[in-house]
Amino acid sequence: MNLSKLSTVWGEVLQIVQDQLTDNSVFDALFQNSKLYKVDGDTAYISVQTRFAKELLNERYLQIIEKALEDVTTYNYSCKISMESEVNYVETTMSEIDQQTYVSNLIPNYTFENFVVGPSNQEAQSAALTTALDPGNFYNPLFIYGKSGIGKTHLLHAIGNYLLKTNPNKRVYYVSSAEFLDEYVNAIRSSQIDEFKESFKQNDILLIDDIQFLSGKDKITETFFHIFNHLVTRHKQIVITSDRAPNELKKLEERLVSRFASGLSVQITAPEYETSLEILKKKIEGQTISTKTIKEDVLSYIALKYSKDIRQLEGALNRLMFYAESFKKQSKVIDLTIAQEALKGLVVTPIQQADTLTVEKIKMTVADYYKLSTSQLSSSVRVSNISTARHIAMYLCRTLLDTPFTKIGDEFGGRDHSTVINACEKVEKLLKTDPNFKQAVEDIKILLR
Repeated sequence: MNLSKLSTVWGEVLQIVQDQLTDNSVFDALFQNSKLYKVDGDTAYISVQTRFAKELLNERYLQIIEKALEDVTTYNYSCKISMESEVNYVETTMSEIDQQTYVSNLIPNYTFENFVVGPSNQEAQSAALTTALDPGNFYNPLFIYGKSGIGKTHLLHAIGNYLLKTNPNKRVYYVSSAEFLDEYVNAIRSSQIDEFKESFKQNDILLIDDIQFLSGKDKITETFFHIFNHLVTRHKQIVITSDRAPNELKKLEERLVSRFASGLSVQITAPEYETSLEILKKKIEGQTISTKTIKEDVLSYIALKYSKDIRQLEGALNRLMFYAESFKKQSKVIDLTIAQEALKGLVVTPIQQADTLTVEKIKMTVADYYKLSTSQLSSSVRVSNISTARHIAMYLCRTLLDTPFTKIGDEFGGRDHSTVINACEKVEKLLKTDPNFKQAVEDIKILLR
């Protein structure tokens, strides 16, 4: 702010202060010819005519002045009052923050239009879109959580891109917690921590990714807490992502976790098969990645095998395209055989992390693989896909855990041991004759590992 701008701000501050003082003679004696002559970081510098005015304003009226200044500027400055004779006036130039070229850090192609919506992310997408339509007024903060690689970052950028498109004058800023930490450390080293705070407080919408990485870092979380409060109390929108819910961020300050929980928390889970399939089709539509035709069963195979992680899903497609272009140039069609060759050895993200394998974990893993519930595996329903999943689960309980046939029967709805034996024999036969079936069993084993 230059002196002209400072004068305008100070005139508005004086009007607020005068309205609060009942005696105009007191106002005239203390504030006549007073000036706001400089703003530096978090401090506003004010000059007055007499020592009496300086002492009385510091002792009795400082809080009133600071509150009025905050009302005018929307920033919580600390005021330093001096006599005019003690001040050497220098024209205040634009702050370093205002001089900087503003960069949003957004990825342009992460939009709502190319975000594939399914049951696993529908709630989060709806909350994100509502936030983008009316920032600061509905869900503030909006807290999106879920494991890595399932679309949280895409939604953050989608919010930012939508706001910049519809409100180009809004100051929208995306930052990962790692980048926030780096900027903080650099600011400390260069003695520019006030400028660091101010730069974040200037944003209309702050999008911060992977907040869990700030856990246990008390100094920086204290700084973030003050930035957070400053923005939220002024109806500036904050959207945060994490790999876990707010109440599970154990090493983060409780008051910060409490602030997160005061808004709206929504979860994204791993995409279902159908959603994964649509993501693959969207990726193919959006890019000219090959002149070859990809068979539908190939996309189904990838969607089924890599649906736990969108990044891995897209990585598998990219690997397939590279393999087909580089090593199968003569093939105009990418079929399942080529896909299995290309993706051989590509690690599947495990869904079970525990060391101890149990019957229940096998049931859960098989059910999840086939998009079923564990209760369906134990039911009397004999629909083809349920029967296949049930037989595989029984077979794995027998071969991996050496569970007795009678015990397996009990675990799967009280079935007779002969039923379990027949199921295991069917699986053994299919493993020798059906490559796709064999691949499915191998996939499940990888998941269990």
